[in-house]
Amino acid sequence: MVAGHLAFAFGLLGNVISFMVYLAPLPTFRQIYKKKTSEGFQSIPYVVALFSAMLWIYYALLKSDTTLLITINSVGCFIETIYVAVHLFYAPKKARVQTLKLIVLLIVCGFGFIVLSTHFLVKPSKQANVVGWFCLVFSLCVFVAPLCIVRKVIRTKSVEYMPFLLSFFLTLSAVMWFFYGLLIKDYVVAIPNVLGFSFGVLQMVLYSIYRNADKINTEQKLPEIQTQIIILDNHKIPELNEKIIDIAKLSELLSSEKIQVVSQLNNNGIEAPQHPNLPKESHV
Repeated sequence: MVAGHLAFAFGLLGNVISFMVYLAPLPTFRQIYKKKTSEGFQSIPYVVALFSAMLWIYYALLKSDTTLLITINSVGCFIETIYVAVHLFYAPKKARVQTLKLIVLLIVCGFGFIVLSTHFLVKPSKQANVVGWFCLVFSLCVFVAPLCIVRKVIRTKSVEYMPFLLSFFLTLSAVMWFFYGLLIKDYVVAIPNVLGFSFGVLQMVLYSIYRNADKINTEQKLPEIQTQIIILDNHKIPELNEKIIDIAKLSELLSSEKIQVVSQLNNNGIEAPQHPNLPKESHV
């Protein structure tokens, strides 16, 4: 009896936290709406999340006492459908075609294959187990996906693409659903969230390590810029001034020599060559 109440409490908390996770991309779509374009934002996470929610609903319908799974994943389906629709509306033509291909491949073909194969090829008593394996494998793949972000954070030493709040709520959600699955003895729900909790903790640790990296890099770049300006003031400008002075002296020297040559020619009775654009001197 106590286990049942605890399971309900963890499931309810899981619903609330997962709902907040579903709302996390709202700033992204607010930006898409303001710019009237989804260029730069991928639709893959939202299509994958929609497929995952549909798969868990199908699994929960084959099980008993899984109302909390149905509620949160129904909300997830609704929210992710809106995200995908907005992305399609504002996406460029190429991105829209790619999103439609992904929907057909994952939602229509993938989910349709799972439903039809388990309904017609599997005994009713085994359908929940088979669909549970599909949910388990797919959830593990989804939880492994953040490894790409982890690798990027370590390589760039920047947490720009790994918001702390999102990592925190994903970790908290994994904890709630792990205990919910453990208390109702549904290991299809519990096992993937062990991996989700582990990767969530890893992301938060990396955030604490690299959160000041951008500030340090900025502080290091500013002295470099100032040093370059000082070098320009102390070295580059004097060099330019010296070159200008040298050119002026050279032109003055050439002019004086030219005057001397012309005067000598005139004194010797030899006509100095005229510039083609100047009029010849008239002799009276």
